[in-house]
Amino acid sequence: MNNGDKVVTLSVATSESWRDKQSGERKEKTEWNRVVIFNENLAKIAEQYLKRGSNLYVEGQLQTRKWNDQAGVEKFSTEVVLQRFRGELTLLDGAAGNGEGRQQEPAAQPSAVGNYAADLDDDIPF
Repeated sequence: MNNGDKVVTLSVATSESWRDKQSGERKEKTEWNRVVIFNENLAKIAEQYLKRGSNLYVEGQLQTRKWNDQAGVEKFSTEVVLQRFRGELTLLDGAAGNGEGRQQEPAAQPSAVGNYAADLDDDIPF
């Protein structure tokens, strides 16, 4: 940000799986959710410990924003936002496999548990 504060943006996959009652076939559905972290402490944890495939618990506030793309078409995006003093990020894998790296702030809704995956077009160093 202009004031030097870090903002971390990542995508989290939330998946559910079930067995189809008629065919017995295993089915899976995956949703991708954008997460934006404005909390400096949680941003440091994310930057230091998250990598593609990390399991994490995220709790924040849903916010929808709109913008115009290059063609002038109006677009909308809903994101899970961890504000400066609200939100939670818990590394379920632990930091470097040793169970550390857990950082919490007062809880907000909604929550998502899933796998982190870096967007290919982001300039995030992890």
